Amino acid sequence: MDMRDDARLANEVEKLTHTADTLSLDAKDRMRKVVEPKIEAAVAQREAMVAELTSEPVQAPASELAKADPRRVTITHVRNHPHTFAYLDAANQQLKLIGYTEHGRRHAALVGHIGANVLRRLKFSAREIELAEIAGLLHDIGNSINRNDHGQTGAILAKDILSSLEMPIDEIITIMGAIGNHEEERGHAVSSVAAALILADKSDVHRSRVQNSDPTTFDIHDRVNYAATKSFLRVDSEQRRVTLQLTIDTEMASVMDYFEIFLSRMVMCRRAAEFLGSRFGLSINDVSVL
Repeated sequence: MDMRDDARLANEVEKLTHTADTLSLDAKDRMRKVVEPKIEAAVAQREAMVAELTSEPVQAPASELAKADPRRVTITHVRNHPHTFAYLDAANQQLKLIGYTEHGRRHAALVGHIGANVLRRLKFSAREIELAEIAGLLHDIGNSINRNDHGQTGAILAKDILSSLEMPIDEIITIMGAIGNHEEERGHAVSSVAAALILADKSDVHRSRVQNSDPTTFDIHDRVNYAATKSFLRVDSEQRRVTLQLTIDTEMASVMDYFEIFLSRMVMCRRAAEFLGSRFGLSINDVSVL
């Protein structure tokens, strides 16, 4: 069975969203046989990414930072704090139970790496780069309390972690502001760290984020993330352009499906890029759409 058959089954399920009981067991079984092995491969990929991403930080030259302040709080300190992964694991478990895509160690570490890389490529200071990686690692810990207003609650939880590490209050405030402003409902690029976090967070669209192991119950968020087989945030420092490059399997989700759930996020990314003195672009399947 090829991807066209897979897509036809997905469309059949979509049409019967509100009458799932009427979908034949045979159709469900055939869809599971096609998609479930790919989900298993994506889970393995996610686990491999966690191992890689939680090993070494992406930061500016350590010697430069050490000379400036050898007592600084680093991403390694934050990663090793006993509360950090406890919050992240609890946050992801709660979101998984209510049907959300992955918001755990993989997503957090990847967002931190991407945010740091954005500022590094755009020639921001060494400490801003490191603060962006810390903010990325901590940005979703508020989901351990509740999905609603998780940016605000996450900022308070982050403050406790960073205060216990004796981070200077001005840096704590910068990270709190970034975490509290990373969601499109009420967030704004209020600093370079906040802007980098927004761009990094919204660029993580990928098959490995899907936690639902039953393709017959995929909602639009599962389908769009599952359809995204590759995502990369390219930063052109000379042109001052930040471009999200996506490869989407249109047999599983259409480009319109993507815009249906991500348009407000792309607007937020455009404003974040502008805050960093850059332009934002979006490319899907090698076609520039923004």
